[in-house]
Amino acid sequence: MKMKMIQKLSAVAAVAVAATVGALLSTASVQAAEHEPEMEHIDWSFNGPFGTFDRSQLRRGYKVYKEVCSTCHSMNYVHFRNLGETGGPEFSAPEVKALAAGYQVQDGPDQAGDMFERPGEGKDTFPAPYANEEAAAASLGAAPPDLSLIAKAREGGPDYIHALLTSYTEAPAGMKMPAGGHYNPMFVAGSGVIAMPPPLADGQVDYEDGTANTLDQMSKDVSAFLMWTAEPKLEQRHRLGFQVLIYLLALAGILFFATRKVWSDQH
Repeated sequence: MKMKMIQKLSAVAAVAVAATVGALLSTASVQAAEHEPEMEHIDWSFNGPFGTFDRSQLRRGYKVYKEVCSTCHSMNYVHFRNLGETGGPEFSAPEVKALAAGYQVQDGPDQAGDMFERPGEGKDTFPAPYANEEAAAASLGAAPPDLSLIAKAREGGPDYIHALLTSYTEAPAGMKMPAGGHYNPMFVAGSGVIAMPPPLADGQVDYEDGTANTLDQMSKDVSAFLMWTAEPKLEQRHRLGFQVLIYLLALAGILFFATRKVWSDQH
């Protein structure tokens, strides 16, 4: 009898403990959600099944990358010639040639077996600012990620990139920051601590088309550009999807009327 009573009390205690732990975890989850920064969801021109890139925005975004981002970040999967292809910034052939020639790329070996540098050409990829990740980490404290596919490699894509670039702020009171660290609540991978200092500020990059060069605008432009580097065939994919949809609708219509004709001939 006593043994049964002890077992019942133990079961009741276990249920109470489980309920208490569950309540605490639920409260912690709610509190974490309350303090988690909200990401702005931007109505990008390339959103949706019929979305297209804004050519002017891609050109501005390229300029932000070239003048700011390229000093630390590589873009190993993008060739200069891609800048002139349909669906992208669509620079003219002379513009692409001039943009590529503004970079020095390593080539070789020559007849003497030595490597040498020459002006970039359309066939070349964007040269990395550092020889390797170790050299980048030694100079910056951490190796910056390659930006070619960053918009597809991060949850939130261009929304996340824009939010990250515009969310630098002072660290919360009592938070101990490591040397060389900066606080950005959007950088959840590092609990808000990021090695990259704020890369953009109002008026930092001059736009030839008269667009306001605010922090928000420059962040949107480079985010759109990085979405294009990650999805250079996005517009072609959208067009193909639309053509396939039209084909399927036409095929469904033909099959429907053919079926009706077959059944009507049998009655």
